[in-house]
Amino acid sequence: MPGFLLHVGATVLCAHGGQAQPAMPNPRVLVSGQPTVAMTAPYVVAGCAFPPPPAANGPCVTAQFVTGSVRVSSNGQPLLLLDSQAICAPTGTPLMIALTQVRATAM
Repeated sequence: MPGFLLHVGATVLCAHGGQAQPAMPNPRVLVSGQPTVAMTAPYVVAGCAFPPPPAANGPCVTAQFVTGSVRVSSNGQPLLLLDSQAICAPTGTPLMIALTQVRATAM
């Protein structure tokens, strides 16, 4: 299913409200003047409110996307879309993409 391409300026949150940012943006493809993000790029999470052990297994520190575009790639890597799925470490909870650009779509 087609979806909007994810870019560096997109709002991405962990399930507990922490801000997630890509550690390695893809400068070869720009949307809305900002680099896109390849599926292989790890995300760094800051400000996660999930409590640390022994109360829970948080906070979220990093995340990795497991789905991306199937027809559009850059440098041989799939790009991330609005409906891409990610898993946070060490909690195993998802990232939520709240806001992204709305001009370029991919499949």
